[in-house]
Amino acid sequence: MKISPKLSSALKSETAMRAVQVGAAAIAIGLIFWRLQFSTDAICCGDFDGYYHAKWSRLLWEGLRNRTFPPIFTWLPLTTLNPNDYVDHHFLFHIFQIPFTFRDPRLGVKIASTIFASVAILSCYWLLVHHRIRYVMVWLVALLACSAPFLYRLNMAKAPPFAIIYLIAGIYFLFKKKYWLLGPLAFVFTLTYDMFVLLILAVFIWVAVIGWTERRFEWRPIVWVLAGTAAGFIINPYFPKNLHLFYQHVKMKVVLSDFSTKVGGEWDPYSSWEFIGNSLVACVAMLVGYIAFDPADRKRANHPLFFLLFSTALMIMTARWKRIAEYWPPFAVMFSAFALQPWLVGARSALTGLPPDLRDELQPFLDRKEPGPEPIAEDRTELVRIVVAAAIAVLLGVVLAFNLRKTADDIKGSQPHDYYRAGAEWMRAHVSPSEIIFNTEWDDFPRLFYYDTTHKYISGLDPTYLYDRDQALSKLYDRITLGEEEDPGPLIRNRFGARYVFTDNRDNHHEKFYFNATESGWFEIIYEDTECTILHILDKKVESPLELPESGVINDDEAPLPDEEPPRNEQP
Repeated sequence: MKISPKLSSALKSETAMRAVQVGAAAIAIGLIFWRLQFSTDAICCGDFDGYYHAKWSRLLWEGLRNRTFPPIFTWLPLTTLNPNDYVDHHFLFHIFQIPFTFRDPRLGVKIASTIFASVAILSCYWLLVHHRIRYVMVWLVALLACSAPFLYRLNMAKAPPFAIIYLIAGIYFLFKKKYWLLGPLAFVFTLTYDMFVLLILAVFIWVAVIGWTERRFEWRPIVWVLAGTAAGFIINPYFPKNLHLFYQHVKMKVVLSDFSTKVGGEWDPYSSWEFIGNSLVACVAMLVGYIAFDPADRKRANHPLFFLLFSTALMIMTARWKRIAEYWPPFAVMFSAFALQPWLVGARSALTGLPPDLRDELQPFLDRKEPGPEPIAEDRTELVRIVVAAAIAVLLGVVLAFNLRKTADDIKGSQPHDYYRAGAEWMRAHVSPSEIIFNTEWDDFPRLFYYDTTHKYISGLDPTYLYDRDQALSKLYDRITLGEEEDPGPLIRNRFGARYVFTDNRDNHHEKFYFNATESGWFEIIYEDTECTILHILDKKVESPLELPESGVINDDEAPLPDEEPPRNEQP
């Protein structure tokens, strides 16, 4: 089919305009995330997991260079992440991070996080531009203003930005009905992050939508996504151990099982007011989408109906688990955009809500064109729409400014990059290599691992890993660290095989443990600063309670070293 020069010129002009829109959005998004990411000098933020991801990416590169790939993970021997059972369920994410860890891993990972988060938001915006959503710049502001926790969590040096990118790619393939591309996408997603289950959910929702709008069962996307997921599990350096770890994740966090160990706070639910206050724009977007969605318009309902079902599912998950806040808000905005689109382009009027037989009777009158200043009326309508859109953009801009300030302050409140560095480097220099360190807080492990890879640790990354390997040992660990065992020294030495204890000084969470340890006669303080304390378990109990020197800090030259390797049980 031959395209006229006029039409060809119009298409080129539209393509150029889209490129300009996406390019401008990329610059704005990148500047925002750069500002947020560098609100702290640490690897962002909140928890310390980014330090584990940065260090492990670096170790993967060293393994590649030394032809020992993947390297053996030896740092949590008492957990399900012991050397025989370790699974890297962020495998491709760590591979993607490798180029950023060559010189300064801290700076490199922060740059990588800025890029990954920016591309995630930009992919959502690109989908709106591609589908010619009207007033797309307003929707860009809405995407950025949708939720403060969303902005915060997207700045973490973790894999969720890739999950968003993959989901947008999957939705594009579904809408274009290029189902075979779901196979390689699911394969890559499964190797990158275990939230690939969201892509499977999206596919099943799309099949249900096609069944409703087109009255047929579309089986191909199901086959392709399941085949790609299976390939991701099987063509994997950790197969078949990865199947067991995935099962454990589902059992302990998705299924409401009765486990006594406490997982991270990100798996707790939001309170009602916290849920609304943190994601006000996303909540309003959902409400607008529900009102604007017209199920009677079956021919045009497949895209908005998909977003209705998918974003609703994510909203329910977010209400149950805080961590889904890194997924739901942008999809809520996209749902509102797709649901409003028919109204914004004038495809509907009040008459579309009339019964079909009445519309048929009125059709001759609707088709009749009466003389009159129709273009002027249309121009006025469009002008009103532009004014309303501008007003909404201003309101969203105010919310965005508030969210950016709040998020920047929260990120700025993160512990600085050198937190625990002095204590960890002291252990590396003064404690014999391969010793097991009893860390009293499981979430301190990533920073200890980042600064000191010469030692092993008791619990880290997730407390369920210790619980799954040995429930009795996990419960004992909880009792000791919470101060419920009055004489913890022999238990730590005999049951955990550790002669050194690393405990944090940042709160009173382990104050009772510290009191029991110092009063028991089994411990001596060999290092202390404002951030942490390192204790050594003596061979024999002393009668007098432990007393600190006046300075409260032990001199390096006075710190004792173990005369011999203490007996320990590698597998209690």
